[in-house]
Order: sequence, then structure tokens, then C-alpha cells
Amino acid sequence: MAPDPTSTSGSVRIGNASGFYGDRLTAVHEMLDGGQLDYLTGDYLAELTMLILGKDRMKDPSRGYAKTFLRQMETSLGLAVEKGVQVVVNAGGLNPHGLAVALRELAQQLGVDAHIAFVNGDDLAPRAAELGLGTPITANAYLGGFGIKAALDRGADVVVTGRVTDASLTVGAAAAAFGWGYDGLDAIAGAVVAGHVIECGTQATGGNYSFFSEIPMDRPLGFPIAEVASDGSSIITKHDDTGGAVSVGTVTAQLLYEVQGPRYYNPDATALLDTIALAQAGPDRVAITGVRGEAPPRDLKVSLNHLAGVRNEVDVVITGLDVEAKAALFQTQFEAALPSRPAELTWELSRLDRADADTQEQASAVLRCVARDPDPKVVGRPFSATAVELALASFPGFTMTSPPGNGAPYGVFEPGYVDAGLVEHRVNQPDGVSVLIEPSPLRTEPGRDHSVPDSGPVDDWGPTRRAPLGEIVGARSGDKGGSANIGVWTKGRAEFTWLDQILTVDNLKDLLPEVADLTVHRYRLPQMNALNFVIEGVLGRGVAENVRFDPQAKGLGEWLRSRVVDIPEQFAR
Repeated sequence: MAPDPTSTSGSVRIGNASGFYGDRLTAVHEMLDGGQLDYLTGDYLAELTMLILGKDRMKDPSRGYAKTFLRQMETSLGLAVEKGVQVVVNAGGLNPHGLAVALRELAQQLGVDAHIAFVNGDDLAPRAAELGLGTPITANAYLGGFGIKAALDRGADVVVTGRVTDASLTVGAAAAAFGWGYDGLDAIAGAVVAGHVIECGTQATGGNYSFFSEIPMDRPLGFPIAEVASDGSSIITKHDDTGGAVSVGTVTAQLLYEVQGPRYYNPDATALLDTIALAQAGPDRVAITGVRGEAPPRDLKVSLNHLAGVRNEVDVVITGLDVEAKAALFQTQFEAALPSRPAELTWELSRLDRADADTQEQASAVLRCVARDPDPKVVGRPFSATAVELALASFPGFTMTSPPGNGAPYGVFEPGYVDAGLVEHRVNQPDGVSVLIEPSPLRTEPGRDHSVPDSGPVDDWGPTRRAPLGEIVGARSGDKGGSANIGVWTKGRAEFTWLDQILTVDNLKDLLPEVADLTVHRYRLPQMNALNFVIEGVLGRGVAENVRFDPQAKGLGEWLRSRVVDIPEQFAR
């Protein structure tokens, strides 16, 4: 018999209070004070965050962790211990030991008897060359959740980790609650899915949601909670009397965020996203059932960040008539006057202007020149000075958005892979005992997902009307290294059948001409009425390289929704 999707019997409540380094500072206290929890997680790390923390550590070896979490614990550590809520965060970043020491000192200052554990072993930078990973400034393996489980089993009040997968925070908590072993693949996969839903905080409760007018936003959005059962099924919800909403739509949107094919690889199990069943189980309650799991991959993914050089930028405002001719004049003058040509020099003219505009800003376009070079002298002061020197010698109305600077170092991200057996996944218990966590014995060569260019013939859907795709289609997009994904979904089955037929790879490229020359993969997730597209190389070498004005591809899906297509009249709303 299938579990009752509205039941909470035998489940544990795992909340999340952070989706990134810089999220709402008060959220930890709000989650602890707002209702019952068994565990509270917090995700502070992203690919770009690891680079930022790497730069911090280069300046001061004692740094490298998310300092905001320490500030949050100043007002919340005592409350967590008092309420018996075990806290699990990846705020340790590149220095989980340093954060654990700081937390122990804080607990002593506060007079709180808190047991602190930390998980490390993910930092492979000292062994990078030996492991065939080159010479990055940071190299961190994505660890699983069983080190967290071991710390919680030993009675830790707070578990600080380095680079675990985002979902591992939830996996570790659930595995500790139910005593799971590596052989419970379906249960672990269910926790992976629940963890993926809550890892980005309020994106699961209506944040960044395509149909945002449906979401109550008259107060700060509540952070999400996963009520995870012993079989891995879960209900996504939030505390009562908080803003936002939890619906099948908000959960679907988050499930599509930064994923690739139907297989969602994690160190403890591979979750099959095309097995997920979602159902509204009450107000602000969405049940996730049916998740199946496969053995995890043999290798762990490794986050590699390299310093690539220095980047500088000039933004020139062009107003009124002859915009393209003015832009061409400045580009010719500027490139001719540069003392040295940078290794990379790109130009982008953003035509934000309109004819016969009522305001000067509406009559203006922006010409952006971006330079990158390993040598800071090439893209530093000489580059900026060249732009300034043309101020009185170029097109009429010349101005810049701000004076150009001297440039700043930038890094690039790339994924690496290493056999999990070569990584010393280690948990340092509150009593000082250090325990090595063996990887899953079920590890195997991962199954491969195959993209589907289209779904075959297109049915006759009757009369159509020209309208934006987003009238009936939601989208969520994000970065995956240098690639980006766009997940699209519909609220109804008939709308999905139509979308599945018409939104092919070729059609997507027609609608988004900027990706026409790139490799695009198309994956089907019919149980969620969803498609997922992965666009290779659209972000260059990742967010830090900043090759697009939207370097994390957050708006790519909304651009797609704005494109006008022929929508069957039967779907009129």
C-alpha cells in the first residue's frame, strides 16, 4: 500500500535556513523560534563561493569559512541546544576545523554546553597534482552525508562541514534519524530529492517563481521544511504564519534548478528524477513519493577553481541617433589607441534605447567592452586611461556609467573527478575522536542519460493565438559550471503534451538565437510535466569569468518565457 501523502507519522522535520552565503541573516533564529524542528540545515557554498573563500584563505590562513554563520550562532546556539535541534551546515567551506574551533569558543563565552563536530577531507588542493587535478587554488571533493550521520549519531549539537553536496546535509540528518545504511538506495534517493528541494531556501516557497503573482509576498518568505519519512518519502512545507507558499509548482521549479538529465548523481545514491511523484497534500504541503535510487557513481565530483588573470570593463552610454555608428566609431578609436591588446577583448551593444523617447535614459544604449589578460598591466590603468582619453575626442554625447577602474583578478571553475576511495572523508567527533568514513561499497560506473531532441509528430491542436510562452509555461534556469540549464514545466497534462511536441532543441535555438551555435541537450521528465535543457558553454568558463551580463543564467528561463509562439486557444486562461 502506498504511504498516505498527508501523514507525518514517523517522520522527522528537517528545516533549511540558508540557500547561499549572504542569505537572510535572521533566518536561523526564525526557523528555530517559528515551530517544531528536529534538524536545521544551512547551505552556504556555491562554485563561486569556493573561489571567494579561497581568496580569503590566501590573505589569511585562519579564514576560509562563512563568517555569517558564526554571527548567527551568537543569538541562536543556545536556542538550538535548548530545543534539541541538531544543526548541520556546510559553512565550514575551506576551513571547517577553524569554524568548529570558533564555535567552541563561542559556546564557552555564551555558557552553552554545545557539542561541536566537523567533517573534512574534501580539500584536495595539497594533493591536486598527485591526483591529476592540476594546480588549482581550491580543489574540493563533493562528499556524501554519512560523515554527518556519524557525527549526529555521536550526539553532536552542531555539525560543520566543508564541501559536501548540497543535498548531503539532508541525507546525513535523515540517515541518522532512521539508521539507514548504504544499501537503502531508494530511501537515500528520496532524501537527496528532499534535500535538493530545500537546499536553496526560499526558492522552494515562492522565491524566483515564474508565476510570482500567485505567491503571498506581503511579508518575508518562510524557509522550507522537509518532513522526511523512514522510506525516504517526504512532505515539503514551511512554518505557519510565514510568507510565501509551498505548491506543486514551487517544488517543481526548485527540482528543475541546476540539474541535467534524469539521473541526479550524489555520493550515497543516484536519484532518478523521472520517478518523482508530486501531490498537493494540503495548504503549503507537497508530498514527494515514488523516488527510486541507483547505486552512486564510483567517482566524486571535485570543484576546481583557478586564478585565470585580471578582468576590466568599460561601459559607454550612447544616446539618441546613429547608435550603431557611434558604437563602431568608439570601438575603432579605442582598439587603435590601446598600448597593448588584451588576450581577450569582447564588445556588446545593449540596445535599451527607444525612438522618440520621453526621457534621456530611455533614449540611451550601453556599449560594454570587457578585457581579460594574465598580465594586470595590460588591462589595468592603461586600459582605463585609453577610455578616459577619448572622452572629448569621440562621438557626440560621450559619457560612461562610471569611471573605469584598474581591473580585478578573476577565477574560473571546472569540474574534476576522483575515485571516492582516494578521498579521506573524515568526521571529527565532539569528543575529539577522528573517524574515517568509507565510501559506499555499492559504487559503480554511473548510468548515462541520453538527450531526446524531440518527441515525434506534432498533433493538430486546433486554432492558435500568438502569445508569450510564459502564459502557460513556467521556467527555472541556473548555472552548471560553464553550462546552464533551463527547466520548463506546465501545470496541466495537456499543456505538457503540447510543449513536449513543439519545444524541440531546434525550436529552442530559434527562440534563443544566442545559443544557436551551442550544443543543447534535451531531457524529458514527464511525471513532473517538465522538460530540461542543458546548454553547453553558454557561460564560458563559469560564473567568475562573467562572460554574460547574467553570468549565472538566472534570467535565461524568463527570456524563453517572454518569446512569442503559437499557443492553442484551448489553453487560454
